[in-house]
Amino acid sequence: MGFDYVIVGGGSAGCVLANRLSQNPAHSVCLIEAGPKDDSLLIRTPIGFAGMIGKEAFDWCYHTEPEAELNNRQILWPRGKTLGGSSSINAMVYIRGHHSDYDEWSSLGNPGWRYKDMLPYFKKSMNQERGESEYHGTGGPLNVADLNSVNPLSNSFVRASVQAGQPYNYDFNGAEQEGCGLFQVTQKGGERCNTARAYLRNIENRVNLTIKTDTAASHIQFQGKKACSLVVIENGVEKEIEINKEIVLCGGAINSPQLLLLSGIGPAEELEQHNINMVHNLPGVGKNLQDHLDVTLVQRCGQSVSFGRSAKYLLNNALAPLNYYLNRQGPLSSNVSEAGGFAKTDPGLDKPDLQFHFLPVSMVDKAAEHGYSLHTCQLRPKSRGEITLHSSDPTAPAKIHANYLSDRSDLDVLIKVVKIAQSILQQKEFDFYRTGYLSPTHEFSNDDDIETFIRSEASTIFHPVGTCKMGKDDMAVVNSRNLKVKNITNLRVIDASIMPTLIGGNTNAPTVAIAEKGADLILKDSA
Repeated sequence: MGFDYVIVGGGSAGCVLANRLSQNPAHSVCLIEAGPKDDSLLIRTPIGFAGMIGKEAFDWCYHTEPEAELNNRQILWPRGKTLGGSSSINAMVYIRGHHSDYDEWSSLGNPGWRYKDMLPYFKKSMNQERGESEYHGTGGPLNVADLNSVNPLSNSFVRASVQAGQPYNYDFNGAEQEGCGLFQVTQKGGERCNTARAYLRNIENRVNLTIKTDTAASHIQFQGKKACSLVVIENGVEKEIEINKEIVLCGGAINSPQLLLLSGIGPAEELEQHNINMVHNLPGVGKNLQDHLDVTLVQRCGQSVSFGRSAKYLLNNALAPLNYYLNRQGPLSSNVSEAGGFAKTDPGLDKPDLQFHFLPVSMVDKAAEHGYSLHTCQLRPKSRGEITLHSSDPTAPAKIHANYLSDRSDLDVLIKVVKIAQSILQQKEFDFYRTGYLSPTHEFSNDDDIETFIRSEASTIFHPVGTCKMGKDDMAVVNSRNLKVKNITNLRVIDASIMPTLIGGNTNAPTVAIAEKGADLILKDSA
């Protein structure tokens, strides 16, 4: 016996699809997740994400190929490998991007994807604890809240930003994105609200929903160009899951194109290189990879208020676990990335082109010293990378060619971005805390100095998208009207990989909204 819908990937998008498609008891739904259940205390406890990055129990632990413009470094790319996917290991920051990002998608040949088209899905997905408004909804599965506890350094960052000339912003997801402030987070009652908790926890006993964890997809079987079954690896054994209606790929920007390639859908020359039988020559699969390249400035803090491992800090916070257990407050309730904002490198720009994430902790030597860190990234890079195969082995990781800074203009913008971040950290607000530099170890003397630092230290801020982009051009992989893979029957992609361009902000909330819209498209077709 097969299933009507088989969803591949129980992450940020897959959990949404599993909930919405199984609301109709006539639909049999199977959700496949390569990782385990999301029942770890590290997942539930917000600050626990710091202990999951780079740990194979929760993280795919991908690495890029050597990056030519980053001194041939291989960059760690964490991706969630558990129910909830990356929403289980991220910093819980709830950001949608700029309104015009979605309008641009529409202008690229994707009608129905403007901001005004997407806003109802953002509102449908969320329960905004501040209440309902023009831009926010209540009653949805994904809880969006203000932080229960805020480190004083995070408030100082906001004040320093204003001193540096940036406007204060109470709501980055409202009418205006520009400015600095405290982030809202996907938490509920001081605990992480990942998409598994939000969309699965209350419905996982539906008789028409089957959830398979520790089950990895191997490849899709076709009859001609019609998807008919999914081959999975469960307990080391290959098994075939038949489908009655559709397979929906929700693996994200790395795993979704990889599965298409392993199944014979992608550029003909690559399939031939790995001796994979071609089902359809689709040249855009794995191409158009985009990500936010991040640069972090770290200063030493003379006060023991930042998160750290000093004896004084540990003594002062000895009761923090008890406080969290009783009240869900204190440092254990922190997402660490508590504050941030959006700014322009040129006042003449029509929207912000950089983002800040402020962390009241030193990102040097695992917080051995007290410090604070300002992450900053360029929001709309022109550089493009690709996902390709190492081999036809489904257990082998894909090759990630991020191609950071391959377009020189990205480096020029990033140098400006670093200067703006530096100006914030030099404000009077930080005089009480600042006692020196940790990274870089000195003030930058010129642009060449900044460039050298970028090439040696820049890394990802974890926002890969675009590798199965929607559109009408020859490199598009899915049709924007229904998110079906072009020229293939019974197969859709619904996740961050369909974004034609990277949005100006964190990508988790947009992925959830994409999944909400995708579910509606499927249900409309099945009616």
